Amino acid sequence: MTIESGKKVTFHYTLTVDEQVIQTSEGKQPLAYTHGSGEIIPGLAAELEGMNEGEEKSVHVSAENAYGKVNPDAFKELPKSSLPEGLEPQKDMMLQAHSPEGQEILVRISDVKEESIIIDMNHPLAGKDLMFDVKVVSIE
Repeated sequence: MTIESGKKVTFHYTLTVDEQVIQTSEGKQPLAYTHGSGEIIPGLAAELEGMNEGEEKSVHVSAENAYGKVNPDAFKELPKSSLPEGLEPQKDMMLQAHSPEGQEILVRISDVKEESIIIDMNHPLAGKDLMFDVKVVSIE
């Protein structure tokens, strides 16, 4: 059976960014999704299209087809007084915040100033090319 739109697919993967393994499903449950439903990044979905059960390959997904380029408008300056009491902000620290729609999101502190911090609301992998090693486990 071949991966095509509407098929339920499970696959194992190892994600590498800048030659560093970021995430893997090896030794865990494989990732399951419905092909063509937008559940996984577009560049990976395009590379999985047409693969068969048991097939393996290495896949390069450009930033544009993954989490996009870094958006300069996603950096915001906030006063330190808006942080929880007792929190000492540090560069690259991750914080939970709420989007304007009320969803919880992770943000990264990109800079710490005297009275404020600069937060980066881009996806942590924005601007990064991704390398996936994939193995299709099943197709239904």
